[in-house]
Parts: sequence; C-alpha cells; structure tokens
Amino acid sequence: MTVHSDELMKIAVDAAEDKKAVDVIALNLKEVSLVADYFVICSGNSDTQVQAIATEIRKQAEKNGARVRGLEGMDTARWVLIDLGDVIVHVFHREEREYYSLERLWSDAKVVEFA
Repeated sequence: MTVHSDELMKIAVDAAEDKKAVDVIALNLKEVSLVADYFVICSGNSDTQVQAIATEIRKQAEKNGARVRGLEGMDTARWVLIDLGDVIVHVFHREEREYYSLERLWSDAKVVEFA
C-alpha cells in the first residue's frame, strides 16, 4: 500500500505536533524540485525532544503504510533527517534550525497552510 505524498506530509506534521514540535512548517516542492514533493521542517528544544519527535514521525509513517527509506542524525539529535520518499522530514534542534535556515534556502517553495 502506498501512501500519497499529501497524506504522508500531513501524517508527519500531525506526529510532530503531537510531540510539541516548535514552528512546524511544510514546504510544497512539487513545482520547485525533483528531490521530493514536500519538506516538513520542525524543531525541538532539547536533544531528547528532537529524538522523540523523529521517533513519533517514523512510527506514525510506518503505521500508515509508508516506508522509511532513511533516518540519519538520531545519535547527535541536532538535525534528524527522515526520508519518507516523496516527503523529507527535517527535525532540528532550535539553534541548528536557525543556522541552516532551510526555509530561506528553499524560499521558492510554497508554504503549505494547515487548517
């Protein structure tokens, strides 16, 4: 069973919000890049929270039939990257997010509005 990228993005956003992630945003890359359909970007205030957010996103994605193709950065918990195929999730520690500023880097992408 394949999960559509729109649905997968929403699953990742909901899982991040469940773990009280800060500044959760989704960027629609469909018109901008072949890398993925969406980037979900969020942050946590501690290593423990970053790991909890990433773990929850992975768990919810798998529970909904998505395949986790890659997971990097859990050991340091400064920038965890979760590759869900058409959706790439970036879970940052607060300072790292400010430093790398992916939103600025991908400013051509549309920010997805949530209800």
